[in-house]
Amino acid sequence: MSVELALTASSGDLSRKRKQEDDSRALGLTGAEIDLARRGLSFDLKIARAIAFALAVNEHTRARASAAGLCERSCVEIEHLAAANQQVAGS
Repeated sequence: MSVELALTASSGDLSRKRKQEDDSRALGLTGAEIDLARRGLSFDLKIARAIAFALAVNEHTRARASAAGLCERSCVEIEHLAAANQQVAGS
């Protein structure tokens, strides 16, 4: 959820942001964690590296995410989310 919050932070869709906030809280994220994710940050190293990778998909950020403990499947999912977000943002 933190990755999605970071990728869509600049969206002007307020209803989407409200739904994301509700979904995030249902998953147990605090307001501070939600705010940090929207700024591309996290208190948790693994999540922070996942967010950094999603915001700048490249070999360096992928390696840092992997070193923080993200598995191959998670990295691929993040790449797909980032690509889908770019397509939506470019529309």
